Amino acid sequence: MVYKIRIILDAEEDIFRDLEVEAHNSLEDFHNAITQAFGFLGNEMASFYTCDEEWRQDEEIALFDMSETGSEVRLMNEVILEGILTENTPKLIYVYDFLSMWTFFVELTEIIDEIKEDLPIIALSFGNTPDEAPEKQFIGEDTDSDNFDAFDDESNF
Repeated sequence: MVYKIRIILDAEEDIFRDLEVEAHNSLEDFHNAITQAFGFLGNEMASFYTCDEEWRQDEEIALFDMSETGSEVRLMNEVILEGILTENTPKLIYVYDFLSMWTFFVELTEIIDEIKEDLPIIALSFGNTPDEAPEKQFIGEDTDSDNFDAFDDESNF
């Protein structure tokens, strides 16, 4: 089976790639296809996150296990695409380069039953990848610092 997947950069502009990949590929293979499709070197840390229909992040699936004890997180090379991305759970979040926080919304758009050669391929490319990751505004960034008076007292920590 072939998965057609849209990967959308979290940016104000429309920037996305539609990739066709084999459903039995690992998430590490898919990670490599994404980095190539967007013109990244692929030498930075990255993670996929399962999520719900509202894009609320859940379980992390990392490129490498950076925990001190090891094997506390699922790894991309151990997870098969069709085991995590299905018609019932068609969405993932992908973060590349944790310093720059390139964030992407990943969505399964079609399952093709035919066999195709030379996968993965970029089926559609729209928009240019910017030189720097789009800035994110996190909850609380636009709040007035006066709202944090309760934290001025050291006894609160």
